[in-house]
Amino acid sequence: MFPNGWPGRGLLLLRLSNSGLVIYQAVAQIGTPHSALTMLLASAVLAGVLLLAGLWTPIVGALLAALEIAIFFWGADRPENALFSAAVALSIAMLGPGVWSVDAVLFGRHRLEFPQD
Repeated sequence: MFPNGWPGRGLLLLRLSNSGLVIYQAVAQIGTPHSALTMLLASAVLAGVLLLAGLWTPIVGALLAALEIAIFFWGADRPENALFSAAVALSIAMLGPGVWSVDAVLFGRHRLEFPQD
């Protein structure tokens, strides 16, 4: 769940690039006249920040994919970016955050010691 080495670096790169794209696109569109779209975009910014940190990655990745699909159908400025971000967020949700994440620090590999009595 928390790969190290090159796979961990790859997951970090996926998280950084996707969350950066999501945050940038959402902040750029936040001034739209539709209040429901503004709410979706603000939620996407929050999910992008959580994904950037790697906190609650499976849940946030699935939620971000759903938000991006909703933004796509609601009327995004760049619909291809919304679909791309949804696909990458869903992939991150399935693969996990990697070793360089808050999830790895909180829920990472632990050594269990059982008493010998």
